[in-house]
Amino acid sequence: MRDTGKHQGLRNQLVSVLEQKGITDKNVLAAIKKIPRHLFLDSSFEDYAYQDKAFPIGAGQTISQPYTVAFQSQLLEVDPEHKILEIGTGSGYQTAVLCTMGAKVYSVERQRELFKTTSLLLPKLGIRPKHLSFGDGYKGLPNFAPFDSVIVTAGAPFIPKPLMAQLKIGGRLIIPVDNEQGIQIMTMLIRKNETQFEKHEFGEFRFVPLLENKN
Repeated sequence: MRDTGKHQGLRNQLVSVLEQKGITDKNVLAAIKKIPRHLFLDSSFEDYAYQDKAFPIGAGQTISQPYTVAFQSQLLEVDPEHKILEIGTGSGYQTAVLCTMGAKVYSVERQRELFKTTSLLLPKLGIRPKHLSFGDGYKGLPNFAPFDSVIVTAGAPFIPKPLMAQLKIGGRLIIPVDNEQGIQIMTMLIRKNETQFEKHEFGEFRFVPLLENKN
């Protein structure tokens, strides 16, 4: 598992691209500058790891485009020690970004193959989420709730009620939601009190679908 000066140079270039695209959160940029993204991809994609593109990672899933990871992470306004629920561990790259930013990450993955691979990879890279679990993301993790924020890394046909219920007052839920045309709109809910949520929308993104149950 090699991480060289060449890789660091490519990461520095990627961070410049993300800044040009409007990412301003210094902690997000510092995490992306630090994390060896090429180690989260199949070695045949290594040369493409620091391009601002999504790539396949097996089980019909993708590692999100770095801009998308940065954009969602920036919307979360992560503070160190924040307790974050991540739905869709996938390759573990988004998990690594949040952990590197100092968050306590609780992550759920429904694809067994990905769950196994990522559970082995993260500790090798010194990334230690508080909890990784294999299960149905629609249900969240009620045993560990409430969370300062919830991030969903797959497109959903609607916002699952259990995820809203597991958010602290003042907490943020970031989720790509399908519109009538089947395009995902990045959506943020801020919990105002027990029953009220404030909704913000941030334009179109592309994600794999959020599937129910586990596989």
